[in-house]
Amino acid sequence: MIVTHLFQLLGFVAMEPPTTLAAKPLRDEKEKVFQSMRSLDPAHVVRGQYEGYREEPGVDPRSDTETFVALRVELDNWRWAGVPFYLRSGKSLAEGRHMVTLGFREPALRMFPLAARHCTRTNELVIDFDDPGRIAARFLVKEPGPAMRLDDAEMVFSYAGSFNSMHALEGYERLILDAMLGDQSLFTRSDGIERLWEVSTPLLQNPPPVEPYAPGSWGPDSIDRLIEPYHWSLPGRG
Repeated sequence: MIVTHLFQLLGFVAMEPPTTLAAKPLRDEKEKVFQSMRSLDPAHVVRGQYEGYREEPGVDPRSDTETFVALRVELDNWRWAGVPFYLRSGKSLAEGRHMVTLGFREPALRMFPLAARHCTRTNELVIDFDDPGRIAARFLVKEPGPAMRLDDAEMVFSYAGSFNSMHALEGYERLILDAMLGDQSLFTRSDGIERLWEVSTPLLQNPPPVEPYAPGSWGPDSIDRLIEPYHWSLPGRG
């Protein structure tokens, strides 16, 4: 899931604007992202395995196979140098979510003191890819009243509430149609695939041990330490 799916999504999020939306310019820009990726550091990776996995039919009782992965990815280019990207994917979690959260930098000079905040979120843009999808802008607002108190607010755009989705295509239906039409825009070139496996080699050669997590949870406890001082955008966790 990481190499074949989430790295592809990272390419689209981090790429520079292509000259046109044609297949070649799109794939050229995405390939530049892949070429700028640092090799994965196993110290910045969490591998998990849900409790009970080794009792599943056909599974080795001593299996070290992960059912969850969270990792930090870094890009060495002018736009994204020093900006961490955190990816995660797993099975038997609390919910099935397909989301990208973009957290905005704090300004150099804070107009509002930290003591005024009565919330945990930072300003962020959340893109939910679950069909039919939604986009939410989360930001801080001043509460009514004489005191300087800031709290969370959210503006949401939902495709379901804005468009008739009767004739919409699901994800794989779109890919199959593009393949039939010969449109390669959403497909990765062979050099891009080779590069992604190249940067993944250190992790494949020296993976950290799997950590247990309870089915129905959000993964091993160490995922929060992986992303500090930031936080995962997860339902019920702020």
